[in-house]
Amino acid sequence: MKKLLINISFLVAAAFVISCDSNFDELNTNKVSATSIDPAFQLNAAIVGCAYPNGSLIYDIGVVQQIISPNSGVLTGANYNQDNRNATQELWQGYYRNVIKNTRDVINRIQDQPERSNLLQMTRIIQAFAFMILTDDYGSIPYFEGGQGYSQQVYLPVYDSQQVIYEDLIKELTEATSALNLSGRVETADILYGGDLEKWKSFGYSLLLRAGMRLSEVDASKAQQVVQSAFQGGVILSNEDNAVILHDPNYTNTIGNLLNSTEASNFYLTAPFVDYLRSKNDPRLSAIAITYVGAKSGPEQTVASGTYDASVHVGMPMGNDNAGAVKAAADLGLASFYEFAQADRRRVAKNTAPNFLVTASQNNLLLAEARQRGWITTGDVESYYNAGVRAHMEQLGFVDENSAIPSDEIDAYLAANPFDASKALEQINTQYWVSSFLNGPEAFANFRRSGFPVLDSNPFPGKEVDFINRLTYPNSEISVNSENVNAAISTQGPDNLATKVWWDK
Repeated sequence: MKKLLINISFLVAAAFVISCDSNFDELNTNKVSATSIDPAFQLNAAIVGCAYPNGSLIYDIGVVQQIISPNSGVLTGANYNQDNRNATQELWQGYYRNVIKNTRDVINRIQDQPERSNLLQMTRIIQAFAFMILTDDYGSIPYFEGGQGYSQQVYLPVYDSQQVIYEDLIKELTEATSALNLSGRVETADILYGGDLEKWKSFGYSLLLRAGMRLSEVDASKAQQVVQSAFQGGVILSNEDNAVILHDPNYTNTIGNLLNSTEASNFYLTAPFVDYLRSKNDPRLSAIAITYVGAKSGPEQTVASGTYDASVHVGMPMGNDNAGAVKAAADLGLASFYEFAQADRRRVAKNTAPNFLVTASQNNLLLAEARQRGWITTGDVESYYNAGVRAHMEQLGFVDENSAIPSDEIDAYLAANPFDASKALEQINTQYWVSSFLNGPEAFANFRRSGFPVLDSNPFPGKEVDFINRLTYPNSEISVNSENVNAAISTQGPDNLATKVWWDK
C-alpha cells in the first residue's frame, strides 16, 4: 500500500511538471515588450546621433578660432594646441556607437526588401554623412568593416585610407541619391524631412557637392566632375530645405547643454572671430554674442548684466591659460575674463538650439567657389556669394527669434562689404567660416581645405603644434585594435595633431 501511494505521488508530481513545462514559454513571454523595431526608428536614432558632441567644441570649433576655454584639465584642447584624448575620442565613439552601428544594421536588415528601398537609400546617405565627418577629423578610419561588430561580428576592423574612403563615399552618395524613388513608399516616421524625398535628394546631392569640393586641392579634375554631378542633381539652396536636427526640452542640444551647465562661464568667443565680425560691422555679432558687463565671476553673468551691443564685445585672445586670461582681461581694461564675449547661451547656444548638418548658406558659398573655378557654368560668383551670406543671416532667426537680423540690415551689410573678385576664394571661404559657426566638423574641414580664413598660429607657449590638422585616435581603440591602428599609422603618419589627412594639401 505504501509503495502504491509513492507511485501515485510520483505520477501526480510528474503530471504537474509536464503541465508547467507545457506552459513555460507562454508564461515567460513578455507580451507587451517589442520583439523587433521598425528600421525607420533606427534611422531616426542614427540621425539624432549625428548631433555634434562636446569634443567638437573643444577641438573643431577651437581650431578655427571661434570659441575657446582658458581652462585646462578636461577642457584642454585647441586653445592650448595640446592633445586631450578624452575630448578627441567623443566624436569617434559617439558616431560609431550611435550612428554607424544603427545604419549598418538597417542596411543589413532591409537591403533585400524592395518595398523599403527609399529607407535604404536614406540610410546610406546618413551613413555617408557620418563617415565623411569621421574621416575628415581623423583621416584613416575603419570604413568597410567599421560598425560591423553588431551585425557581422567584426570586432577588430581594418582601417581604410581616406583616398579609398572618399572614392566609396562619392559612389554611395551618387547611387543612393539617384535611387530615391519619388513614387515609392514614403517613410513618414523620418524625423529629418518627414519622408519628403525631394528634400532627401537635395540633401544627398549637397553632401556630394561637399565631397567634391574636399578634393579641390588633391584631385581637381575629379572634384570638378563630382561638383558638376551634384549641381545638376540639385542641392539645398533655401533655408526651408536645410538638413537640421531639431531639439526640444526632452532631447537637448549636447553643446548647448554644456554651455548652460557647469561650463557656462568657461567658454568664450575668440578675439580673431569677434574682431573680424566687428571690422565688417557685421550684424551677426550682435545676433550671436553676449557680454556680461562688469562680471567678475560666473554667478555675476546675469541676464541683467548682459548686452548684445557689438561695440562692447571683446573676444578672448588665443593661447591663454587661466592666469593668462586674467592678465589679458586686465590689459584690455575688463573687470575680469568673465567679461569677454560669449556665444549667447539663451539664444544661439541654448540647449534647444538646432544642429545644422548642411545649409543653404554653405551650399551657395561652395557654388560661388565652384563657379569661380569654372567648374559650373550657371549663375555668377557674386550672386552665389550674396545668397550664401544672406541665407546665414536669415538662418539665425530660425535658431532664435531674438537673433533675427532685419532684411534692411542684411542689405546694408552686403552694400558695405561687396564681393571682390580679386579676393574671391579668400572672401568666399572666410564667409564659409562664419556661416559654419557651431558646425565644428565642417568649419574645421573647410578651413584646412581652403586655407581660409587666414589665422595666426596659436601662441600658447606649451603648444604641441602650430596648427591642429587632425584629431588623434581614442586610447580605447589603440589598446583593443592596436594591430590595425598601427597599420594605419604606418601609412598615414604619426598619430598626433600635426599629421595631415589625405585631401589636406
